Amino acid sequence: MDRNNLIAVLTKEFALRIIKLHSYLQDERKEYILSKQILRSGTSIGANVRESIYAQSRADFINKMNIALKESSETEYWLELLHESNYIEEKAFESIYDDNCRISATLINIIKKTKDVDL
Repeated sequence: MDRNNLIAVLTKEFALRIIKLHSYLQDERKEYILSKQILRSGTSIGANVRESIYAQSRADFINKMNIALKESSETEYWLELLHESNYIEEKAFESIYDDNCRISATLINIIKKTKDVDL
């Protein structure tokens, strides 16, 4: 992976945080349902970004980025539920939630700029 590809780097680092959160939730908090949901959506963001690197067309690239954005939105939902149900503390929630918001904003920017580029 190219370390200059900001969104690929951000989403991979985020996926690693999500994996650690999943382990914490299962091992320490004995929470098995929401932890699997956030594991799926939180790691899917980066998987879709990685797929977009070899997109077959501009439309395919935009589609992959839109799917990543949807997964980021879903992850935001699971994070909110975990926080509001007291499975994760305020400080941890704010940190990972902020990372997810940064990823969403970056994805929105990429999608918008890609759509705006003259063909």
